[in-house]
Amino acid sequence: MAPRFSIGSMSKRAGVRPSALRYYESEGLIHSERTGSGQRRYAPEMLRRVSFIRVAQQLGLSLEEIHEALDSLPGNRTPTHEDWERLANSWRPRIDARIAMLERLRERLDGCIGCGCLSLEYCHLLNPNDECAERGPGPRYIVDDD
Repeated sequence: MAPRFSIGSMSKRAGVRPSALRYYESEGLIHSERTGSGQRRYAPEMLRRVSFIRVAQQLGLSLEEIHEALDSLPGNRTPTHEDWERLANSWRPRIDARIAMLERLRERLDGCIGCGCLSLEYCHLLNPNDECAERGPGPRYIVDDD
């Protein structure tokens, strides 16, 4: 039998607080076994799942989306390279869109963000007559592609 991680060991190894592990477990994202005294013990493959959750959260996936992704992985075997590749490819459009938005933000950080406030000294040059309001609420020059 492979060695099992205590909650403290798993927390340290995965880089998350024990409370996060308990939360992930309550949400059904990971699972543990219990010792006779009720202490949690995590199988080594749970470390991979926690790492997966952390990366998915950094990508901006909701817990529901993370749950769906984990549910698509095999429960009875270690995920293969192809399993991970399939998930990564499904996220590629989201990642590309996020990169594009961050690049727009970086390029426009010192200019108008298209909020429609007309309060910047030169807004009348970048957003005359609050034309950007027609594009919708919020920072339109940042969130819009054009």
